[in-house]
Amino acid sequence: MGMGMRKGLLILGLGFVLTGCSLADKWFGEDEAPPLPGARISIQSVDKGLQADPSISDQRIVLPQPFKNTYWTHNGGNPAHAMFHLSLGDIPRESWSDDIGEESDGDELILAQPIVVESVLFTMDSRSTVKAYDRLTGRVYWEKDLDPNDEDDGFFGGGIAYGDGRIFVSTGFARVFALDVRSGDVIWSQNAPAPIRAAPTVNGGRVFIVTLDNQTLALAADDGRRLWSHVGLQSETSLLGGASPAIAGRKLIVPYSSGEIVAIDVIEGEEDWNLNLSSVKKTDPLTDLAHIKAMPVIDRDRVIAISHSGRMVAIDLKEGVRLWDTDIGGVQMPWVAGEFIYVLTNDSQIAAVRRQDGRIRWIQSLPRFTDPEDRKGLVAWQGPVLASDRLIVAGSHGEAISLSPYTGDILGYLELPDGAAMPPVVVGNSLYFLTAEAEIIAMQ
Repeated sequence: MGMGMRKGLLILGLGFVLTGCSLADKWFGEDEAPPLPGARISIQSVDKGLQADPSISDQRIVLPQPFKNTYWTHNGGNPAHAMFHLSLGDIPRESWSDDIGEESDGDELILAQPIVVESVLFTMDSRSTVKAYDRLTGRVYWEKDLDPNDEDDGFFGGGIAYGDGRIFVSTGFARVFALDVRSGDVIWSQNAPAPIRAAPTVNGGRVFIVTLDNQTLALAADDGRRLWSHVGLQSETSLLGGASPAIAGRKLIVPYSSGEIVAIDVIEGEEDWNLNLSSVKKTDPLTDLAHIKAMPVIDRDRVIAISHSGRMVAIDLKEGVRLWDTDIGGVQMPWVAGEFIYVLTNDSQIAAVRRQDGRIRWIQSLPRFTDPEDRKGLVAWQGPVLASDRLIVAGSHGEAISLSPYTGDILGYLELPDGAAMPPVVVGNSLYFLTAEAEIIAMQ
């Protein structure tokens, strides 16, 4: 679908789907009154065994002030995957939309979150075509097809990142590219030992990638030469997709599909510490998958990580000591803000987890099925993202939801033209959705 205001997206005055408020109200809900004390636990949450801790039910959640960011350079926002509390306009309206290329289908998936550098937004479709847009108007600056002509279907994956004045692209056909940010021209390309499912992480003149077979490569940002490599444990089975490593100082935090999380010195390539996030509880083959698909987060002196198999941990960044863990499984990046962590679980629940000790302040359940009575139409949720006192998640069924970060209460709904492929992106008071049909939607 071309650029411009699209009727398929319902905007204010034409049909925002709101809960308990009129069309004159904001999509993100009314300005909130101070939250009432007490734990909020849905019946579904209790059935699943995840419960809020009554001993902290009266603790007030205090968030840092929202800030207006001008960048989103990596999956997760920045190399540490910690964006805290972003600023967003009160009533975002669709300003433009465009088709970025090939959609997600049975053979290929969109796994690249859009990135934003100043006024330019970059996307990558399921066949490794990169496009550069004016983020405010939707004007296309350039388009670069990196898909080799001799490859068959199924070589999806990878992602995009920005650093050192260049766009870096990892691909499912085992190549890494550096592109000129203004023209899209290839500056260099480098082979990888296996396909890549996750986006690169770029910092300090180095590009870090993790391959499908659990190898980490460090490449020089200027010419692509290989600096070092690290080999993790092999995994016989894994989920589709992967997680980009996080970086702070000289520590690179690498998540592997085996359930390992490894700290590597970015200069020497030597392993500093290693932990495994496999669940100690064995339930069934699917939930036992230890794959760390959610990107780890580095917040101050701690690493926050979660595995699919049901382990969420806080780790001392320097020493690798496990500070706490809790029985929560998920595949979406935890969102850290102040002294709380917001996490989306495998059971489609949002939980506010205390950063200090892993205790749960509140829980809210999201719809798991489009047909809950017959338990059909499983909904996959993306997010959360925290912006202007609202948690935002987007579902595969074409609906976005905003929740209170203080109580977990659902504040509003937004109908999307198709299911979300990635978590939303917030930059410069604007909100961007990428759908599985390869549609980028800008709301400003």
